[in-house]
Amino acid sequence: MQSARDMDAARIDGAALRVSYDASRRLHARHGRTFYLATRLLPPAKRPHVHALYGFARWADDLVDTAGVSTARARLDRLRAELDHDSPASSPAVAALRDTVRRFGLPRQHLSDFLDAMESDLRITGYPTYTDLCEYMWGSAAVIGLLVLPVLGTADGVEESGAAPYAAKLGIAFQLTNFIRDVGEDLARGRIYLPEEDLARYGVDRDRLARGIADGPIRNLLSFEIERAREIYAAARPGIAMLHPQSRDCVEAACCLYSRILDAVERADYDVLRRRVSVPGWRRAAVGAPAWLRAQRAQRAQRTRRRRASRS
Repeated sequence: MQSARDMDAARIDGAALRVSYDASRRLHARHGRTFYLATRLLPPAKRPHVHALYGFARWADDLVDTAGVSTARARLDRLRAELDHDSPASSPAVAALRDTVRRFGLPRQHLSDFLDAMESDLRITGYPTYTDLCEYMWGSAAVIGLLVLPVLGTADGVEESGAAPYAAKLGIAFQLTNFIRDVGEDLARGRIYLPEEDLARYGVDRDRLARGIADGPIRNLLSFEIERAREIYAAARPGIAMLHPQSRDCVEAACCLYSRILDAVERADYDVLRRRVSVPGWRRAAVGAPAWLRAQRAQRAQRTRRRRASRS
């Protein structure tokens, strides 16, 4: 189970609620290993709430991918009702999410936009333009960044509204990275999350992708999308300095780790149609270890400041 230290630090009481948060943590760990690793750099009090948000997102996404259309749509409708009312939660992920939403006063509209994006996966299998894809990524990714932002907190003198555009951009960068890595897996589900206008520009279509061979046109297409993702990372990075000092190392590490997925795609010569590329453990450790040390120093400094303030 999630460490008692994290639960205690977050003031999560009650056995049932603790079980719900731990279920979200396990969902996050299983389906979002890159960001899960980065969350270990957060102070214990913040971790359960980030797990609640990401665990719920992964649970809802899996619901859409694994259930039939009518069943998935019915479950999404039930989710909307559960988030709007205190009806019994159908999943521990829902219970933990509702508690986090209540504690931080998170906007319900962001959750509604997320569920709209999940519902669109039941009827939309491709996006004609990048603008169309961005509309989808607003609900599937940008709003997750906006929901996490209040949990991470901002630096003194920085309003959430100032940091919000960067949080949304980073969510989109993460999502686009996943789309690039998962072209083959998504195609197997009948979906393509790369703009059709980009495919056409490089002479790629569904039939070509279905052959499973990363030939010249496909490599050129993926190279273009990788550069686009890197530009979004660069645009999002200034927002890291706006975060609370204790949250910066987490987001910096996540940014570095996700960026390295793009590097891994390049090292694999863009072969993402037959396998999922990943960042080797030693590369993740090379990013995580120094960040963990910085995070520990930041947390110790924060505790020292609090002790001094309490004595004065």
